[in-house]
Amino acid sequence: QVQLVESGGGLVQAGGSLRLSCAASGIPFNIAAMNWYRQAPGKQRELVAGITSGGSTNYADSVKGRFTISRDNAKATLYLQMNSLKPEDTAVYYCHVPRPLRDYWGQGTQVTVSP
Repeated sequence: QVQLVESGGGLVQAGGSLRLSCAASGIPFNIAAMNWYRQAPGKQRELVAGITSGGSTNYADSVKGRFTISRDNAKATLYLQMNSLKPEDTAVYYCHVPRPLRDYWGQGTQVTVSP
């Protein structure tokens, strides 16, 4: 059974930082590409950042230079370090793992950035 459990969200002032974590189980973590998505109220879910099994990363233009995605294969955990947060970063953030037969999603963690 695949489980993705996010944590680390919360309320922060603009300019602040948060680190999200996604603890994974039930998947071969060390060979899986993984992503962070977010969904703001009234908007579509969007890709924030991705990381391959080899450690290559990609970012949405809106977060480049501010967010860093990383992974710890020994702990089967995905991270998203978010710095210089802006009110427009407010959203529910989801951990995502694409697998051959289906995609898996975590339950999401709320990030709220106040002006």
